[in-house]
Order: sequence, then C-alpha cells, then structure tokens
Amino acid sequence: MLLWALPAAAADAEAETARFLREVFAQPAVPVVPEVLWLTAELRPAVRAILGRDISAARLHYWRVGHRTAWVLDEVGKEMPITVGIAVDDDRIERMRVLVYRESRGWEVQSPNFLRQFTGAQLGDKQQLDRSIDGISGATLSVRAMTRMAKLALRLHQEAMKKAVAP
Repeated sequence: MLLWALPAAAADAEAETARFLREVFAQPAVPVVPEVLWLTAELRPAVRAILGRDISAARLHYWRVGHRTAWVLDEVGKEMPITVGIAVDDDRIERMRVLVYRESRGWEVQSPNFLRQFTGAQLGDKQQLDRSIDGISGATLSVRAMTRMAKLALRLHQEAMKKAVAP
C-alpha cells in the first residue's frame, strides 16, 4: 500500500509546486526551467549549521526572476518529510506555503495564520531569523522543520543572488 502512496505524493508535490510558482511569479514570467545552485564546499557548512546535519544532494533547483527566488524544500518533521514552497524577494520571505504535508500530527503548520509569521522575515546574526516564530502545541517538530526551511531558503537565496551578479 505504501508503494502506491509514494508516486501519488510525488504527483501531488509536482502539481502543488506548479501552483505555487504561478502564485509567486506573474503568469507570463513563470520560469519554466529551474536554475541550479551547487552545494559547494564553501556553502555546505552554512547548510549544516542551519539544518543540524549534512544533506546528500550535490545541487538544489530553484526558480528566479530578478531578485525573487522560489525554493521547494523538504524537511522531516517528526517522521515524514514536509514539502514547502518559499518565495524570497530582496532577502526577505515573501510567501511560504506547505505544498505536501505527510505527518500524522502537526497539520496546523499549514494554517495561513501560522505561515504569516514568516512573511518579511530575514536572516539576522548567526544565520537566525530576525523574529521569533510562535510554536503550536503538539506540532513542535513540524514548527522546527518549517523554521529550518525558512532559514535555509533565505541563505540559499543569498547565494543565488551572488551567482546572479557574478560575471
């Protein structure tokens, strides 16, 4: 039964990603082909500091128009990955949306009221958000995963913008 669920979750993530990108970018400006950010030896320590672990990926895909980037990231809450779309514009989170939630508890992190806390957030000192995020009783691990993904998207955005202006 679980084997049938995996392709369905992938299809859900793909459809939700497309919907998210249409929300983030004006319809005619939706980038069709994602750009690639290589996780270089210089970037990996920052990623490790944010996530508390290494990731096996060599590169991450993202979408960019001007100074706005969109990231689709996965992070495990308690046991299952949460897929989140995060739009960053000029080093601030513009929008954050749960694309696929697979956990049995903590679904409240999908609430617009919870997600609104991230709007306008940016990275401050020591790769921390410039604001505190209120938790949700019973969803502590999901809230932490969402916060890690927000910080990661902001850090990756900084790196993508360096790449965009490099000769």
